[in-house]
Amino acid sequence: MNKRNILVTGGNGQLGSELKELAPAYSNYHFIFTDVENLDICDHKAVATFIDKNNIHTIINCAAYTAVDKAEEQFELADKINHLAVANFSQIARDKNIQLIHISTDYVFDGTNHKPYTEKDSPNPQSVYGQTKLDGELAMQQINPENSIIIRTSWVYSKFGNNFVKTMLRLGKERDQLSVVADQIGTPTNAADLAKAILTILPKIKNEDIEIFHYSNEGVCSWYDFAKAIFEISELPIEVNPIGTSQYPTLAKRPFFSVLCKNKTKEKYNINIPYWRDSLKICLQKMKIC
Repeated sequence: MNKRNILVTGGNGQLGSELKELAPAYSNYHFIFTDVENLDICDHKAVATFIDKNNIHTIINCAAYTAVDKAEEQFELADKINHLAVANFSQIARDKNIQLIHISTDYVFDGTNHKPYTEKDSPNPQSVYGQTKLDGELAMQQINPENSIIIRTSWVYSKFGNNFVKTMLRLGKERDQLSVVADQIGTPTNAADLAKAILTILPKIKNEDIEIFHYSNEGVCSWYDFAKAIFEISELPIEVNPIGTSQYPTLAKRPFFSVLCKNKTKEKYNINIPYWRDSLKICLQKMKIC
């Protein structure tokens, strides 16, 4: 049986690294993991050549410019990676009949909702990062490669890469107490769970027009609650103090409420989504923290 060749961009990032760990269990797929060192996704010609040379059937685009505050001062670079590269992937996917799975973000929303955002809710990004990610989504929808989807996620962490969990653990070793924002509400997502969901969804995708799906872990919390849970599960006696967003000014504006509704994803693809705290415990165990 011929294996399906799958290109994973951002292969050294959190999600790409989790997909790499799962790859050996999927013997019907041949995964090719790339990062900026061996494939510049902003070089359109290089991308087309790479896809032809490796006979790619599916692209899972995990690559992104995710430095939310830096993006405010580096619009051009953020736009190249989050928007123009996605447009290029979409064009190649349509021209060559290749499937594209693109990962997007809760930051496309303005955070003024009082109930979880569905895929039908209107985006209204409040930051350069959110705007460039939305522009990537819109380009993909306009070009419209067949059998391709967008998955929005939120608050991603992993044992790999840099993330909130690792930052809290590092700061916890340096200090006895920390102040963490308590008025921004969302849901953490263990990248390992998202990776499993993507590989569960992949063979079931069949659609003519681009569809959007939401995926995060279940439940709701603030960054303060998230930090408290990290230290409780890790059994680290760190005092965490709640503060308001106004007490922790940042270059980029964050959504105050960005909980994603996952009903469409669960119903269409029959996926069971773990509770965020349970997944956090598993991740910390993998990191040998608890």
